[in-house]
Amino acid sequence: MITEFTPLQSLGGGALIGIAAVLLMAFHGRILGATGILGGLMRLNDMADWRLKAALLVGMAMGPLALLWATGTAPAMEVPISNLAVVLGGLIVGVGVSYGGGCTSGHGVCGNARFSRRSIVATISFMITSFATVFVTRHLLGA
Repeated sequence: MITEFTPLQSLGGGALIGIAAVLLMAFHGRILGATGILGGLMRLNDMADWRLKAALLVGMAMGPLALLWATGTAPAMEVPISNLAVVLGGLIVGVGVSYGGGCTSGHGVCGNARFSRRSIVATISFMITSFATVFVTRHLLGA
């Protein structure tokens, strides 16, 4: 699988994530952690909080539709692995998020912006693990 380098789209996506994180902190005093938002939808103890998290999740899911509306073409999405591998990967990430006290968006975007040492260490560990995983799967296993 060939990965295309898309600097403008990556910059635009990163800017939108950063703006969303700043607005959520400014208006609600909350950190934008995508996995925490998804996990919070499983709890129905505070309906105002649940509605906020549901709106954030819907907003994230609307991104491809907004691109389709703006450009007339949907983003190309390729998943070169089986659905079982996607589910297992999601479960592994969920366990890691539980032990790590947050996800890549919570630690990587918001925590690093606040100069949290814990988030900096977490982000470094995410990156090292992802580099190693890509190296092993692409170069050692040949996937």
